[in-house]
Amino acid sequence: MLSRVNREHLAPSDAVPRAALWVLIPAALATLAGLALLWPSGVEDAEDQVFGTEVEGRVLSVHETECDPEYGQLSEHLRPDRCGDVLVRLASGPDAGAEILVDVPAGPGAAEVDAGDAVVLIHTPDSVSGQQYHIIDHERSSTLWALVIAFALAVVAFGRWKGLRSLVSLGLTFAVVLLFVVPAILDGRAPMPVAVVGSAAIMLVSLYLSHGWNRTTTVAVLGTLASLVLTGTLAQGAVRLARLNGVLDDETTSLAMQYPIDMSGLLLAGILIGALGVIDDVTVSQAATVDEVSKANPKWGRGQLFHSGMRVGRDHLTSVVNTLVLAYAGASLPLLVLIAAADRPLGQVLTSQTIATEIVRSVVGTLGLIAAVPITTWLAAALARREPPKARASKEPKRPRPRPRPEDGLWDEDDSPYPPSHLR
Repeated sequence: MLSRVNREHLAPSDAVPRAALWVLIPAALATLAGLALLWPSGVEDAEDQVFGTEVEGRVLSVHETECDPEYGQLSEHLRPDRCGDVLVRLASGPDAGAEILVDVPAGPGAAEVDAGDAVVLIHTPDSVSGQQYHIIDHERSSTLWALVIAFALAVVAFGRWKGLRSLVSLGLTFAVVLLFVVPAILDGRAPMPVAVVGSAAIMLVSLYLSHGWNRTTTVAVLGTLASLVLTGTLAQGAVRLARLNGVLDDETTSLAMQYPIDMSGLLLAGILIGALGVIDDVTVSQAATVDEVSKANPKWGRGQLFHSGMRVGRDHLTSVVNTLVLAYAGASLPLLVLIAAADRPLGQVLTSQTIATEIVRSVVGTLGLIAAVPITTWLAAALARREPPKARASKEPKRPRPRPRPEDGLWDEDDSPYPPSHLR
């Protein structure tokens, strides 16, 4: 039977610590139970409200005419700059193959079409105006598929098998969001528990599938889980203190009117899922950093590993925080431009519901990100594998004793390759 030292010596350096399993296994079981309890069942009833059917077509020709003089009474941003008819051949829908005339798209954000463009039309048979088809957008699926294929090829070419596994984990992430999170919220489930369960499922599947079952990934999972709990708690407190209701624009207003959704809970869910994508990046980096430092310096203790990992984490954190804030600012850039154009006092701008929501989203996400660095670094240092001194000594190679050459005449009795004198 092997001794304890030998077992420690033979154990792989990336073995998952037993102490981590006491947290990991209950978390995985709780995630599975949450998926079973919150799985949507009545989404079909919520999707019965149909305002039109989208069909595809191709523009054959565009016939421009002078705009009606009545349009001159409209404000400049509402006045159409193009008027006339568009001849379109339908490629799908009940009238597929037919050629129809529709109005040139007009209004803010209207699609500018030319002959040969693939377009998307909305079909409303009960239209009051009598025109059943209207162009609403360009058809761009072929372009998007080309970009997706180029993205996948680049990831696989650079990451090889790890790149392929990351693509599979990305697909499973979208599956969790589209098949569980969104339908469960539409089905009337509380958004916050749905987001917590969905985030845990995404984290467990994507991290282990991308990085494998090992010590580093397990530490990253535990750090991400702890950081998400803290982020959710901070988000809930901030939303309640700021009294944010989650109704910010026309889309959220329409959503609140059509479906029985807790909009403030939906806001919390969005903050949590948005923070997950940045937190797991930090936790994986910190866990890998401490693991490499512990392998390079096997005699270092927990304190030395923690301080070394924190030095790397601070440098990483400064760039990631800037990335997170810029991501939120970029997503709300049209809103920022609109506020700047309104020339309102700064105090009114910052305390408005829309801007306050973005501030809470950015601050809470950043605090969760900051907390992820020391939490994951401490876990990685505490769970780092250490070998007993005897095991480390057994790994040190024994240097061979230099032996003199026979022609040098420097052989002594112990080094001589010939039998001793009394045996000759």
